[in-house]
Amino acid sequence: MPERLQKILAQAGYGSRRACEDFITAGRVRVNGQIATLGQKAEPRADKITVDGKPIAAAEALTYIALYKPRMVLSAVEKERGDERQTVRDLVEVPQHVHPVGRLDFESEGLVLMTNDGDLTNKLTHPKFGHQKEYRVLLARRPDPDQLEAWRRGVVLEDEYKTAPVDVRFESAQGKGAWVRVVMGEGRKRQIRETCRQLGLPVVRIVRVRIGSLRLGNLKPRQWRYLTREEIDGLKGNETVKRTGRR
Repeated sequence: MPERLQKILAQAGYGSRRACEDFITAGRVRVNGQIATLGQKAEPRADKITVDGKPIAAAEALTYIALYKPRMVLSAVEKERGDERQTVRDLVEVPQHVHPVGRLDFESEGLVLMTNDGDLTNKLTHPKFGHQKEYRVLLARRPDPDQLEAWRRGVVLEDEYKTAPVDVRFESAQGKGAWVRVVMGEGRKRQIRETCRQLGLPVVRIVRVRIGSLRLGNLKPRQWRYLTREEIDGLKGNETVKRTGRR
């Protein structure tokens, strides 16, 4: 049965449906030798579908991995030619075409979810779902109550974008600085760093400890593990189904 190309590519492990739409609009996808167009349908068993000239693999078994991304590693599968930096894909040695769900700054560390489940990727990254992410942030100086309150309400960044309200809590002192815990539902690029710069709070370290219901746990930098069935169900919102057996 014909299906939309972005769904076929997502099921083959090429990222979220939105990411696969970008492949199509960039002219990187062909069906039976012809450049594909957005909205086009194909039959994966009958049509020859290629990305960058390479045939796509059949739909893979869905894979879910939690990785502790260390600092100075790219949250990407591919990198630009000549870039010698490591990517998260370099750290996860599995045959499936897994990709990171969302991004974590090059300088930041912590939990990254790697999967080839395009539908889950879309659910966790699309703003309308509002999935929370939790971070521990080490600041070079201790924030005062006014700075924390401004952070909670939302801060106008240099590009005049105002961040959404967030949950920020003082956690502990660290020398002249402090650890704070930040829970947020949006994830603009470098948002925590840009927010702290506007507030006059130099950032020393950012560690992501949770994505939705998935927690970093005891993983150390560069370590990874497969998710449990319960963790996968939690991310998909299937806890009730598993517990009651009803839909």
